[in-house]
Amino acid sequence: MRSNQLSGRRKGYDVLMRSLMILCSGLTAALVLFLLVYVLSKGLPNVTWEMLSTSPSYLTKRVGLLPDILNTIYIVLATLVMVLPLGVGAAIYLTEYASNKKLVAVIEYAAETLSGIPSIIYGLVGMLIFSNNIGTSLMAGAMTLVIMNLPTIMRSTQESLKTVPQSYREGAFGLGAGKWRVVRTVVLPGCVDGVITGCILTVGRILGESAALLFTAGFAHALNGVWEGLWSPGATLTVALYVYAKDQGEFEVAFAAAAILMLLTLLINLSAALVQKHFAKRRSL
Repeated sequence: MRSNQLSGRRKGYDVLMRSLMILCSGLTAALVLFLLVYVLSKGLPNVTWEMLSTSPSYLTKRVGLLPDILNTIYIVLATLVMVLPLGVGAAIYLTEYASNKKLVAVIEYAAETLSGIPSIIYGLVGMLIFSNNIGTSLMAGAMTLVIMNLPTIMRSTQESLKTVPQSYREGAFGLGAGKWRVVRTVVLPGCVDGVITGCILTVGRILGESAALLFTAGFAHALNGVWEGLWSPGATLTVALYVYAKDQGEFEVAFAAAAILMLLTLLINLSAALVQKHFAKRRSL
């Protein structure tokens, strides 16, 4: 009798917890869907070809987001080019080479502390260190974003490196391979998923950052090439969204920028997922 009561209580607890998990999952999915539908429905009707293909002009009162779109792409690429070697290299050293466990613990604690600092502080530090030396530019903003996103890349790669079985390393050492060759040909191919995950998180933070870039990259809307644009002040889509909504009160343009930004984020995440799937397929062969 008592066992039947316990069994009924456990079933009730199981049903309750399962219902709560389904409710939480449903609320999360509904919130994401609501944001997507709301922003796209408000923004896409205001997006025109002229807006996507021209620069803004205050003389003709023309609104153009092409410089902001290009600046966003420039700063994403510049940040990834700098942060990936640094983050992946640091993760490889801490996981594969470092023998001083106390030093590793201190570096990991410092990385976790850096990831919790508000972005406005990064912006002030970037303005004092980078903008005062190389000028207010997209490069100064990219260098600031490198410091912001370095802990994300490093920690995600570290955790992925730890999932590679130790037997893989031992087998490669048994065949006479050196340390770097084992890391390059055995360990790194097995942790590509973690690196791509870190890239997706980094791109998401770059696209959504505005406070740090206001201090370091500025908010100019000039149309420049890649190299000239990196060393010139420029507004990303997020900064442009802030300026149009807060300073100029043009909420239609702000929603259009938000819709473009959301579509750009979805496109980049989809591309990263396809790359991740490609590497997973190659690894399974």
